[in-house]
Amino acid sequence: MKKENCTGIILAGGKSSRMGREKGLVLFNDKTFVQHIIDALETVVDDIIIVSDHPAYDAFKQRRVGDMIRNAGPLAGLYTGLEHSKTDCNIVLSCDVPLIRPVLLQRLMEYKEGKYDAVYFKDGNRPMPLVGMYRKKCSEVCLQLLHQEERRMRKLLNELNIKELQLKEEEKIWVKNINAPEELKEALYAVNNKIFWNARRGY
Repeated sequence: MKKENCTGIILAGGKSSRMGREKGLVLFNDKTFVQHIIDALETVVDDIIIVSDHPAYDAFKQRRVGDMIRNAGPLAGLYTGLEHSKTDCNIVLSCDVPLIRPVLLQRLMEYKEGKYDAVYFKDGNRPMPLVGMYRKKCSEVCLQLLHQEERRMRKLLNELNIKELQLKEEEKIWVKNINAPEELKEALYAVNNKIFWNARRGY
């Protein structure tokens, strides 16, 4: 795939309370969640930023930045990533989607030159704003909301010109959030037993 003038932003600043350990560093088939995400991002972006205060992420040899506003959730992580980005286009991913595939990132990139402030995937009626593309100017809206002590991503989306991309049934596994040990076990079983092989073939 052709690389674009775009930055990949991995949000790894959560507390990982359900997983019980640093989520982005959990192994999935002998590779950490974050490394899986980096591998996918490197097919479409020129630069990668990891937003986290945890120094263990320095091992991935990517630019790591700490939250500029602490304990304010993913909205603050998004703000931090966009502020440190040097490009207008930014692919934003939470650190709990190790199954993400380049083909989905490429779908987001199709809107790189479009009119939308943010483009992200939707699973039925459930928006997935942390698997999306954001323009750098969105950081201004993030900061305004954070100054109002607002942390909800949906409040941000209400302020932006957005495009939602509906996931096909066979694509949903690729953006599965793995937040707890039982979810990790289920995902490993599904992938290793090729339950979703038809959906993953060729990618």
